[in-house]
Amino acid sequence: MKYKVFIGIDVSKLTIDAHLHGIGASKTFSNEEKGFALFLSWVKKYSKQSEPAEMIICFEHTGMYSIKLATYLNDIEIPFAMLPALQIKQSIGIRRGKNDQIDAQRIAEYAWLHRETIQETLLPAKSILKLQSLLTLRNRLVCDRGGYEATWKEQKKALEGKEHKEIFQVYKSLIMNLTVQVKKIEEQIKAVIESDEAVKLNYQLLTSIKCVGPVLAANMIAYTHNFTRFATWRKFACYVGTAPFEHQSGTSIKGKTRVSSLSNKQLKKLIHMVAICACAYNPEMKSYYKRRVSEGKNKMSTLNVIRNKIISRMFAVVNRGSGYVDLMKYAA
Repeated sequence: MKYKVFIGIDVSKLTIDAHLHGIGASKTFSNEEKGFALFLSWVKKYSKQSEPAEMIICFEHTGMYSIKLATYLNDIEIPFAMLPALQIKQSIGIRRGKNDQIDAQRIAEYAWLHRETIQETLLPAKSILKLQSLLTLRNRLVCDRGGYEATWKEQKKALEGKEHKEIFQVYKSLIMNLTVQVKKIEEQIKAVIESDEAVKLNYQLLTSIKCVGPVLAANMIAYTHNFTRFATWRKFACYVGTAPFEHQSGTSIKGKTRVSSLSNKQLKKLIHMVAICACAYNPEMKSYYKRRVSEGKNKMSTLNVIRNKIISRMFAVVNRGSGYVDLMKYAA
């Protein structure tokens, strides 16, 4: 067994609650570098005979609140596992009541129970972390702009133009301002991609595929950690929610094969939009879609096949290290 010391941490906005499995010691620290240093000193007091490589610190991925701790541990090369909260919740059985100390204890128990299979988290490069933040901000701004545009159009139809001119002007100003900000964010995204040669190469390979544009290419690089996070495209398809799963048991339950709702819905949405675009503008995908539908196949099922084709092509060009080749051009 690689690990000997198992520590669970419940991460909050201002504090982290730590628990040492087996010893039963618990303590609260501030969620900042000073608190992290005190936390490690506290751990060493109880595990003097263990090397840093023999301990594993387990905590839930809580976004910006846990990334500070993850970055700190990554910089000083302390093994840690940053896991989805749902993964821990569904694995610890029936529980009643909760508080931060109890949650830390349960996370430590999870780490010990899964000591043979738990995998150390490896943070991506800082350029990938920055790219993730920029893409999240861009998505938020685009959604806000879409909301204002929809309201503006509806109000222009329903309200008298002259009497509500000031209101329309405010909406127009907001939309224009958000458009400017989105363009600035996109310029920063482009600069981050250009600053890293490996990221730049994969970005160029991805955009060589028909209908795969800058937004999907940048998101693919961010979520796959520049294609180092998933071993195969099928594992990524499972993560993004395009892989079909059976739903059957014994002789009574025989449900349809469906995709799972446990997925990265933002990335799935982008891939779905690209699939729709491919059905309209990619001759190969267009003919495939029409043929399947004419055979009586479900339209959404066919779109899902096309989504998986696009995913497999994105992984193929990156793994091969060369751009997409349109074989339809050479077809007889």
